[in-house]
Amino acid sequence: MAIRALSSADEATAPQADDQYDTDAPVGGRIRELRKAQGRTLQDVASAVGISVSYLSQIERDVSRLPIGVLQQIADTLGVHMHWFFHQGGEGPVDERDVIVRAANRRNLTFTGLGITEELLSPNLSGPLELLISTIHPGADSEFYAHDGAEAGLVMSGTLELWIGDREFTLHAGDSFAFTSTEPHRCANRGTVPVKVFWVITPPHY
Repeated sequence: MAIRALSSADEATAPQADDQYDTDAPVGGRIRELRKAQGRTLQDVASAVGISVSYLSQIERDVSRLPIGVLQQIADTLGVHMHWFFHQGGEGPVDERDVIVRAANRRNLTFTGLGITEELLSPNLSGPLELLISTIHPGADSEFYAHDGAEAGLVMSGTLELWIGDREFTLHAGDSFAFTSTEPHRCANRGTVPVKVFWVITPPHY
């Protein structure tokens, strides 16, 4: 992420924070792709964060400084932990990073308070589909939600409770599923060990 000076207009609408990330990671582009994957507008997110649309646009283009406090507010608004915007390790060689995600470079997403963490297996959220591994911890419950598209999955370990509309299913390791995402759905772990699920979602949702 490039650290650059704000204009006076931006400074008037940008929350202040003492600490700033000084990494060169392209955080702005990742904010933009996650916002678009969720179907949210610049105006929507900027209003929720309490900054101007122009400032958020500059953040997404990596042309304005990004205080940690603002990044935290953006992460909260988009429903992820701040570490979602940073790779665990390096991004790999430039000539493969748009196609390949090495195991050590997966981005993680944490749903605060839900007990669900996810690893992004897709190189980005800009393509036609999204690959994830979800870890659903004991007692975790996604609650019902719906969105455009379709999804499918494979239970890798543990026992998953899955609701599709008014139908409830219990799935064990090796069981798989597919459904239309416009139908309200929910997953939970009523067991005592984490459940791991491999998901395919189209179009990208998170």
